[in-house]
Amino acid sequence: MGETWNPKDAAEVQAAVQDAVAQGRALELVGAGSRRGFGRPVTADVVLDLSALCGVVSYQPEELVVTLAPGVRLAELQALLATRRQQLAFEPPDLGPLWGLPAGRGTIGGMVMTGKGGPRRLTAGAPRDHCLGVKGVNGFGEAFAAGGRVVKNVTGFDLPKLVAGSFGTLCAVTELTLKVLPAPDDAATLVLLGLDDAAAIRAMSLALGSPAQAASAAHLPAEIAGASVLAGRIGAGVAATLLRLEGVTPSIAARRAHLAGMLEAAAPQILLDRDETQAVWKQVADVAVFAGDPDRPVWLISVPPAAGARVGARLAEELDGRCFYDWGGGGVWLEAPPAADAHAAHIRGVLAQAVGADGHATLIRAPGPVRSTMSPFQPLAPALAALTERVRAQFDPDRLFNPGRMGA
Repeated sequence: MGETWNPKDAAEVQAAVQDAVAQGRALELVGAGSRRGFGRPVTADVVLDLSALCGVVSYQPEELVVTLAPGVRLAELQALLATRRQQLAFEPPDLGPLWGLPAGRGTIGGMVMTGKGGPRRLTAGAPRDHCLGVKGVNGFGEAFAAGGRVVKNVTGFDLPKLVAGSFGTLCAVTELTLKVLPAPDDAATLVLLGLDDAAAIRAMSLALGSPAQAASAAHLPAEIAGASVLAGRIGAGVAATLLRLEGVTPSIAARRAHLAGMLEAAAPQILLDRDETQAVWKQVADVAVFAGDPDRPVWLISVPPAAGARVGARLAEELDGRCFYDWGGGGVWLEAPPAADAHAAHIRGVLAQAVGADGHATLIRAPGPVRSTMSPFQPLAPALAALTERVRAQFDPDRLFNPGRMGA
């Protein structure tokens, strides 16, 4: 794959796609390339580099809407939003260091195409829930637009949601419109110390279901907590269960008191201030404790929260790995030793045994040769797989875009 095309605007993207259609050449769509390690390696003839599409088209803070090209860096957008005390509420992670890359390289296009939200997933949703509009070029070489620039306009919402999380297999995106929200005035985290995995998930379920309105809940077993920014506060060998509260300061104080009283008998407690809260939740979002060894596979396993400890603790023990829990126990992050199939057969076998069809396991990190021989994504049920193929045929019947990324 030696050839790279570098379109400078939407018109040149359309011309490039039309040339690829005419020549029968497959395209790998990239921005900064920071997410190439996610999914199967792409087998394409040409790299279509969209990094030059990098301007902010429109920012309307009073309407809570921003429209921008896909090559804008996530860090740049977050800095812009911060000037108006706004944010991407779904808390997109920066997983670059997990793949051995510098932090801050990821683009908005890659963020939306891979569709991953952070620890606020339960309360704020994922990128697809905040994607209001999209412009792009389909596999026929046709330019299209869907959605709108205002939150109140629901026309065409389905197409932006379909494109989000498609890993660039449906179209070449040239513009995105996103919903933004006010950033909280203050934040704090109540930390329960020393709980085992099962007790922590019970405590998180209580907190998330209580009037305290926790924004997110995660549990770091002792080994993980000791490798985090909490180590200086809690010492070695102590597990930490994190309950985040956001809003105005008086409200946080009242809700923290409610949570502390409700969970007083469960475990000793400490309170993290705003800066400490920001630091520890960024580590959780970015899976920072697993950065450093790209040969060790990292999985995100989604299960009903009540099954989280049963699945996570078992896999960590059987595979001699490490795990921690996000989304109140429903998201199990697992790191394991290297293996020819990244332990896919074992992990999915345990998952099927524990929760049946109610869970799925996604390989987030593994070397390219490993990802090329197995499915990083949970295999789809036959009916859903057939529906997925019909949708793709409507956008890209010749598999022009990112062939192999989501399946052989």
